[in-house]
Amino acid sequence: MNQFPAKNLFLLFLTAFIWGTAFVAQSVGMDHIGPFTFNAVRSLVGGLALIPVILVFNRRKSPARRQTEGANRKVLLLGGVCCGLALGVASCLQQVGMQYTTVGKAGFLTALYIVIVPILGLFFRRKAGAKLWVSVAIAIVGLYLLCMSGSLRLQLGDFLVLLCALAFSVHIMVIDHFTTQVDGVQMSCIQFFVAAAFSAVCMLFTEGVPDPGAVAISWVPILYAGVLSSGVGYTLQIVGQKGVNPTAASLVLSLESVISVLAGWVILGQSMSPREILGCVLMFCAILLAQLPDRKRRPAERRGEA
Repeated sequence: MNQFPAKNLFLLFLTAFIWGTAFVAQSVGMDHIGPFTFNAVRSLVGGLALIPVILVFNRRKSPARRQTEGANRKVLLLGGVCCGLALGVASCLQQVGMQYTTVGKAGFLTALYIVIVPILGLFFRRKAGAKLWVSVAIAIVGLYLLCMSGSLRLQLGDFLVLLCALAFSVHIMVIDHFTTQVDGVQMSCIQFFVAAAFSAVCMLFTEGVPDPGAVAISWVPILYAGVLSSGVGYTLQIVGQKGVNPTAASLVLSLESVISVLAGWVILGQSMSPREILGCVLMFCAILLAQLPDRKRRPAERRGEA
């Protein structure tokens, strides 16, 4: 399996870029509504935004491909439900956890999926080579320098965000399982409606029926997070992760943390310390290392193992 097809690498990087720049929308969106309400509405918007895209794509498909996808409809539904539940749990844990922890800790703990993914992969016989493990270790150091400025002692919010990282890891593994069998855009659409339903249930039990006026006030961050971060971002993740090693994909997606800091530096004029710059450099070095081709063994070396 090719770890970094050029097209897929670009799509995953674009995903990380969208997620990194959408962090402000996630934070501002909770000024007037609760985290579960925000997630329910943004996920619903993300699903609705993909319906016209699916209709356009379906018109361009050949009859043979439509017939093949029709035979896989049960797999598509199962994949959409599994992805949606994992995404709903991860998003809700992240939104709630962000209320009780710092931005730096949230970014660092969420990105720990780059460690959890290869560990989960071992249970599914998806081994990561030594080069990927070294890349993961370098990325962890880079993330720590980039995001952490205080103690690593875990509080309630930190624990929730750590659980969020575990849920996002499951989400990546589920996508890896289903993405080669079904249409990625259709599965993404289903996952958003499932995530919206999950968030809505949590909303009704903890926040009650949302105030339409409060939702209306938050329409800008909701649309940004719903259309771009959800509709576009998670769909690009599903399409871009097809045929890519899950550990390698998680490394590229973890650039979300780097991009969020760089966006604050370039757009908002927020300064970067030498420590943060070093963290960014280490993160990019980890990605470049993971992309290097493996050394091909000579015939003599292979004969020596026989």
